[in-house]
Amino acid sequence: MQLIGSTTSPYVRRIRLFMDNYPHEFIALNIYSPEGRDALRKYTPVMKVPVLTDDDKTLLDSRVIHKYLANKLNHAQMSWDQENLLTMIDAVNDSCITLFMLTRSGISTEGELLIADLQKERIANTINLLEAAAASGSFDEWHYPSICLYCLLDWVSFRELLSLEETPALAAFLQSHKHETLIKNTDPRL
Repeated sequence: MQLIGSTTSPYVRRIRLFMDNYPHEFIALNIYSPEGRDALRKYTPVMKVPVLTDDDKTLLDSRVIHKYLANKLNHAQMSWDQENLLTMIDAVNDSCITLFMLTRSGISTEGELLIADLQKERIANTINLLEAAAASGSFDEWHYPSICLYCLLDWVSFRELLSLEETPALAAFLQSHKHETLIKNTDPRL
């Protein structure tokens, strides 16, 4: 089994954390370099990470990969509440990545820019719901949505995209897992 991705992607990191105790090879690519783009093209036509190969199967997208692995490893299915939490986490993740890519492309996200304004609105609305979920204990157990939340929060901290000052439950959640060995081993700053 091979997991293909970048070391900085929060979507790749969540699968790396989920697969921790399962034998696999991690193929790290710099997906923004010409060589990395060429290598990625060999694995996926959609040019996104993560990608999982397992024998004759190639799986695209972290949600599909998780579902496949959960089935293969006999993990319980996520509840509908957990699925909704994951959808909210993914919404914030996608919006933060869009803002990051706009800035990285030299496009200011300040002022009136419809795409940036829509992302900021989504983030503001959804982060408050994730804060409430964290405060009510939805992430107390280390399950896949918790893994995904951790990867999101650490990534926005790493990229300096979102302050957690006004979300104390999310900040506490991030801090409570920061020193675990597996978390350290997958740190995007390395």
